[in-house]
Amino acid sequence: MDKRDPAGHQELPDAHDYITYEQWGRRFFEVAVTEERVAAAFAAIAGDQFELGPMGQGPGRIAKVTAKVTIGEPRATRQLGDTITFDIRIPLEIDLLVDLRLDKQRFNVDGEVALRATARAAEPLALVLEVAKPRPTNISVHVSTKSIRGEILRIIGGVDGEIRRFTAAHVAAQIDAPESKEAQVIDVAGMIDSTWTGI
Repeated sequence: MDKRDPAGHQELPDAHDYITYEQWGRRFFEVAVTEERVAAAFAAIAGDQFELGPMGQGPGRIAKVTAKVTIGEPRATRQLGDTITFDIRIPLEIDLLVDLRLDKQRFNVDGEVALRATARAAEPLALVLEVAKPRPTNISVHVSTKSIRGEILRIIGGVDGEIRRFTAAHVAAQIDAPESKEAQVIDVAGMIDSTWTGI
């Protein structure tokens, strides 16, 4: 026996498990803002390369240090709570050359940029990925060398500190770039207007 509403129209079978608007909104965020999508939002930084130096280091700044920094593919880990946050790790490969005039010391260097991002809802109907600006303390640099002389020079000269400061400033500038800012905002209302043709 078919069901009819008060106006006499035939009712369609209820094939949906309904939830509240609040539950739907939360579910939307969890489905839309994934680790893969957030990592992809930072992919524009990946593969970027820049050079630092030469900079004078050590006593009398006798050593000239050059660093070529290559930024690797980002990785994102999601944390679900009252807000949805992400820990983002971006690996660094650093070719560090210390010119001591009489000889040259080469360092095998790797590092990592640690970022924090939060998924937020914004008016009128937008999804915003809010990214905290990196500071030098968010950059880790691991230097290894077989030369004791080179290791002492690194500690005295603070080469790793220079790399952290420069990398933090570079990544912050990338995050503030217009194309990066645009990628951090999803206009949900605009997407609905462009795709929903109605019934």
